[in-house]
Amino acid sequence: MKVFNAVPAVFCAALLGLWLSPSVKADDYDKKTTVTFSGPVEIPPVHIKGMRVLPAGTYVFKLLNSSSNRHIVQIFNKDQTMIYATILAIPNYRLVAKNKTVITFNEGVRGQPEAIRAWFYPGANWGEEFVYPKTKAVELAKVTKTPVLALQAEVPVEVEKPEEAEVVTVLQQAPIVAVKPTGEEVEIAQVVQSEPPAAAAAAPVEVAENKLPGTASSLPLILLCGLLALGGGLGVRAMRKAVR
Repeated sequence: MKVFNAVPAVFCAALLGLWLSPSVKADDYDKKTTVTFSGPVEIPPVHIKGMRVLPAGTYVFKLLNSSSNRHIVQIFNKDQTMIYATILAIPNYRLVAKNKTVITFNEGVRGQPEAIRAWFYPGANWGEEFVYPKTKAVELAKVTKTPVLALQAEVPVEVEKPEEAEVVTVLQQAPIVAVKPTGEEVEIAQVVQSEPPAAAAAAPVEVAENKLPGTASSLPLILLCGLLALGGGLGVRAMRKAVR
């Protein structure tokens, strides 16, 4: 009966926990972020015609979905009434999370718009490292002198509706590599960190062993074991009497 008496209390505690727990915001699910650029910004495909470079202004970034090793990011206009681009990204880990949105860029050619490189959501250790067509990736790698993520297969650069399912499917299945300034393909790990760094191995701790000298007698240990056994027997006997 004690178990059944406890059920109402447990149920109320569960309801209280649900009431006190923070609600899951849509922004946390899709990483919705409003970004304002003070100047033109180049973005990867797939984008609508004529939007390879976003004019200065306010835009909304959202994470469409995710899989084991790639994410799909969509860029909207300020009012979220139009999708300008659907972009492939690879999760990239950072050691310290910031409490604000962070957008990084590939250093561009002087006089040309900077190309967006990664987007980090406030408070998140994971960011989105964007993937460019191979020709553009090599160009960026030459300027930045660092490897850049690249699409190994041809994908449509401009489409009328980048939100269509066919576009998402193509990006999800497109093979990805990283390219050096020379055009040589290298491991993606040279660009993104797919998991937190392994913690440094702790130095071994030496524990002193308490050993009796070789000439010491084992009689005290035998007496201790005997006393423990006697105490255990008396305890069991007392419990049996109490049960009767």
